[in-house]
Amino acid sequence: MATKRFKFGTIVNDIPLSYKFYLIYIVGVLLPIMVLNLVFLERITDLIKSREQQNLEISMERARKDIHDFIEGGVSVGYTLAADKNLYEMLDRTYTDSIEFYSMFNEQLRDRMNSYMPVNNQLERISIYTNNQTVVSGGNYQVMNDKVWLSDWYQQAKKATTQVYVAAYRTTENKNLASSTPTLSIIETMDNYRNLNSYEKVLRIDLDISEIYDIIVRERDYLSLYLINGENKIVMSADSGYQHVTDNPYPVFDQWGDSQDDSEGVRVMAVGTANYLKGWRIVGITQGERISQAVLDIRLYAAGLATTLTLLTSIFIYIMLRSYNYRVKRLARHMQKVTNEKFELIAIDEGRDEIGGLIHNFNRMTSRIHSLINDVYKLEIQSKNLEMERVRAELNFLQSQMNPHFLFNTLNAILVVCTKNKYNDVTDIVKSLSKLLRRLLSWKEDLVSVREEIEFIDMYLRIEKFRFRDKFDYTFEIDEQSLDYKIPKLSMQPLVENSCKHGLQTIEGLGVIKVAAAVLDNRLQITVSDNGKGMDPEKLKELMFAVRKEDYSGTHIGIRNVYRRLELNYADQVRFEISSTPDQGTVVTFGIPLKLLEQNYSPEREV
Repeated sequence: MATKRFKFGTIVNDIPLSYKFYLIYIVGVLLPIMVLNLVFLERITDLIKSREQQNLEISMERARKDIHDFIEGGVSVGYTLAADKNLYEMLDRTYTDSIEFYSMFNEQLRDRMNSYMPVNNQLERISIYTNNQTVVSGGNYQVMNDKVWLSDWYQQAKKATTQVYVAAYRTTENKNLASSTPTLSIIETMDNYRNLNSYEKVLRIDLDISEIYDIIVRERDYLSLYLINGENKIVMSADSGYQHVTDNPYPVFDQWGDSQDDSEGVRVMAVGTANYLKGWRIVGITQGERISQAVLDIRLYAAGLATTLTLLTSIFIYIMLRSYNYRVKRLARHMQKVTNEKFELIAIDEGRDEIGGLIHNFNRMTSRIHSLINDVYKLEIQSKNLEMERVRAELNFLQSQMNPHFLFNTLNAILVVCTKNKYNDVTDIVKSLSKLLRRLLSWKEDLVSVREEIEFIDMYLRIEKFRFRDKFDYTFEIDEQSLDYKIPKLSMQPLVENSCKHGLQTIEGLGVIKVAAAVLDNRLQITVSDNGKGMDPEKLKELMFAVRKEDYSGTHIGIRNVYRRLELNYADQVRFEISSTPDQGTVVTFGIPLKLLEQNYSPEREV
């Protein structure tokens, strides 16, 4: 026995470590996962099938009970009315004229039926038909005529062997079948009092058939339900709806096949046991794909779980193998680099095992050698670079101070010359340009009032007006309430510049730019519009894509910067919209909630 143990231990020790990991993975992990999945998958499949069968039975019973209660509610109202002796007396009386009938109608009959409607939502209408010709037709009371006697519901009621009859039929307003309406009614012959049978009286209670349809549709995820009457006709189904406009309004149910057994996927359940519901039943056809889909889902889940576990364990084995093999190779490679005076650190997770200790000590040794050789040299280079950056910054600062002053001095010189020579147009433009540049340099804050932005745009448009002359004009429509609200500076000017540059330069006739600001629906609404060449839908779509894309670097920079700054300041609260029509113009609008805006409160405004 000892010899066998020794030989077995020798064999194990001779196996390379990488192969040992593979054997551990296959025998200890992969095989158990596969066996467990195969054993339990069949058991879980059986449980799912059993659960789905129970769900189908519950769905069937739930639909049957709701439809039964729905019909029973109408039957209960019918029993109550059929037992109302006072109602019999009023309908069995012979009235001398319509005035006498209307007097009785106002005293006793007017609201007699309506009292049942609010507490019985399933009732659509209650009507009593009588052949008493002294009764005036109207409301809930109707005098029988040829149309009633020949109607489908009346004929069904006469053929019925019970006092109460549930009838499914279609009512038509004219001879055109296309205008027919499906109706489900409870019909009851009112003959409970022998001494009050001078005239024929028939009670008809119309039910709201849409509620039955809702019940059937509600269970569509489980079963295809059919409401079948005693003549084996489909009164209602999820597929056929209300059976609108068909040559055969209530088709015969022919989906039985050769068997009615549940195993064939057809379930049958009587709606109720009452005589008036004899033959009425609910037929449910199993959606076989539901159970198949449920089984498929669990199998896919099990396969996905097994795949995931296999993948995770494979990754684990790979990491364990790589843990020692990769680190040893990296250590040997970096030691070779040190001999070539390349002091590179091993940039990996060292770990706390023996190999990790070797890598840690190697990195410490390499770092100290590298520091002793290069630190002083690097510090000198860094100090020289810092000095050069400082000098460059000073030069840029002096240049940024010189350029505006030089530009203002030049503009002032031009202004003096234009004034002496009475170049009034040029003088105004130079003044506007000077003010515009000073405003740009003086704006230190990120937020400015709408008033300041409008003044800046006015100066800009004066310059553009000078350029375009008679081909260009502009208007302002500014609500006084909006002037003191603060917005990011230069939020409106790029939109105006875009209209001048892209909207008006290529059109014939007078180009007009309109700038509007108003307070609407608790928002500051800014609008810039023009009557320029506009854009087609494709180009507008391309523009909106460019405006909203974060890393876009092509054209439309100005309008995109406006959108991005509004988005950065107000997140998704800002509404930014562009609409355009070819040859009619473009409208750019953005709205900011007032609660997000600061507001200037000058002393004059408060007074």
